[in-house]
Amino acid sequence: MERTRTDVEVVTTTGALRGLARDGLVSWRGIPYAAPPVGPRRWRAPEPAAPWDGVRDATTFGPVPPQERTGEFLGAGKHTPMDEDCLTLNVVAPATPADSPRPVMVWFYGGAFVVGAASAPTYRGYGLVASGDVVYVSVNYRLGALGYLDFSSFGTPQRPIESNLGLRDQIAALEWVRDNIAAFGGDPDDVTIFGESAGAISVTTLMSVPTARGLFHRAIAQSSAPGVAYSRDRATGWGGRYLRELEHVLGRSGDPVELLDAASTDQLLHAARRFRHVADDTPGVLLTAPTVDCDLLPEAPLDVFAAGRAHPVPLIIGTNDTEGRLFELPGLRLDLLVSDERAEAVFAATQPELRDQVLAAYRGTPYRKDLGGDYLFWYPSVQVMEGHSAAGHPVYAYRYDLAPRLLRLLGLRATHGMELYAVFGLARSRTGRVLTMLGGRRALRLVARSLQRDWTTFARTGAPASHWPRYTAEDRLTRIIDAHDRIEADPRRGRRLAWAGYRGYR
Repeated sequence: MERTRTDVEVVTTTGALRGLARDGLVSWRGIPYAAPPVGPRRWRAPEPAAPWDGVRDATTFGPVPPQERTGEFLGAGKHTPMDEDCLTLNVVAPATPADSPRPVMVWFYGGAFVVGAASAPTYRGYGLVASGDVVYVSVNYRLGALGYLDFSSFGTPQRPIESNLGLRDQIAALEWVRDNIAAFGGDPDDVTIFGESAGAISVTTLMSVPTARGLFHRAIAQSSAPGVAYSRDRATGWGGRYLRELEHVLGRSGDPVELLDAASTDQLLHAARRFRHVADDTPGVLLTAPTVDCDLLPEAPLDVFAAGRAHPVPLIIGTNDTEGRLFELPGLRLDLLVSDERAEAVFAATQPELRDQVLAAYRGTPYRKDLGGDYLFWYPSVQVMEGHSAAGHPVYAYRYDLAPRLLRLLGLRATHGMELYAVFGLARSRTGRVLTMLGGRRALRLVARSLQRDWTTFARTGAPASHWPRYTAEDRLTRIIDAHDRIEADPRRGRRLAWAGYRGYR
C-alpha cells in the first residue's frame, strides 16, 4: 500500500521551498544556508546564500562534503553525490501545526572532522521529531583540509584565507536557523545544539566561541573530545606539511595560495591521504581540528570552561563506557594509546611529569585498553563538567554502558558511537539488528525511548525528563545509562585523580 505524500511549501529569507509530508512528518532537504564555497570562496568564511525566484525543490539531500569514500569510517557511500558545494541543511518537523513554536534541535555529525554527512541514514531524526514534538535540523559543514586545516598564514591581502572554516560553517547554519526556523514552526529562542564525537567537539567548541553566543540556548555533547583545539603555531605547521604533500600530488611547487586554488577536489583528498603520516610526529592528536586562532576561537575551550566563561547554557555531557576500544579494530588508524610506546610518546610531548601518575592507574588492570579513550574523551569531558558546573550552570553528566551481548563477546562493550542507536532510535535498523542479533534489542528499545524523552524534554525545558541530578564538583553525580539506570557519585574516582592536572596539547 503506497503511503500518502504531500508537497508542503514554506518561505525563507532567500526564497520558497517545497518539502515533502509523509507519515505525520514534513521534511525539507538540501536547503542552502550559505553560498557555494567554490572558486574564490574556497578557503573563505561562508557568505550568505543567494536568493532564488520561484519555489525550490527541497526533497533531495544536497551533496556530501568532500571526503574519503572508503576507509575506516566508510565516509560517503560509493555512489553518494559529493561536491565542494555542500553547505546545505535539512529540516524535519511534525506535519500538525502547534499552538506555539516548537523547540529546535540542531545536529552536528561526527567523523573526526574528515568524514560524515547530515544525510546519513543514522541522522534522519524522524524518531526524535515524532516522539518529542520538536523541529530537527541536520547540518553539512566542510571537512578535512577544506574545513579544518589552517592555511590562513599563507593568505595575502589580495587573496585572504580564513581559519576554522568548518566551525564558521556551523555558525552560519545557526544564524540561518535564527533567521528562518520560525517558518518551519520552530522557536528561534529555544535552540539546542547536539552532536557526537567531532560533532560533540563542535558543541563544546561553539560554547567557547564569542560570536556564537545567543545562537543556541542548550547543548548536548555526546562523546566530545574538548581538548581537540590546537594553537595557531601548531596548526600553521601542519598546514605547511600538508602543502608539501600537495606539491607532490600536483608535481610542482609554487605559491601556496596558487596551489591551494589550482588543486582539484580529488587532488586535495589525495594530498590528505599522504598527509596522515604527520600524526606519527604528534601522537594522540587529530590533525584536522579547530584552531585557537586568536580570532574566531581566541582561547582553548578547556581554558574557557576552567575559567567559567563558556556560554551560560544548560549542558548534557557524557561519554561511553569503553570509548577507545572501537579504534582497536583492524583498519582503524586512530591509535588511542593502545601501545605503551604510544602512551609514553604522548606524555613526553605534553606533560612528562604526570606520566608515572597516570600510567600507574592503568598498567596491569582490566581497563588498560581504555587509557586512550579516557585521554581523548572522558577526562577532558570531566574537566568541562567541573568548570561549567562551578560557574553555576546546569550540567547533567552521563556514562553510556548499554552493550548488547555481541559487543560484550567482542570485548568492545559500549564503545564509541554506540549511544547513537538509542538517541536516534535505531534498534530496528539494519545495523541495530546486527548489533542485537544475540540479544539486547528490547533493552535498546527501552533505553532509546528513555533517552529520546530526556533529550527532547531537555530541549524544551533545560532539564531531562528522568530523575537525573545535576553534576557538581562536590558529589559528581553521574547517570549510568544501562538496561537498569543508576546514579553514581564520582564514578572512576581513582582514574580521575590520576589524571588531575593534565592539560594535554595546546
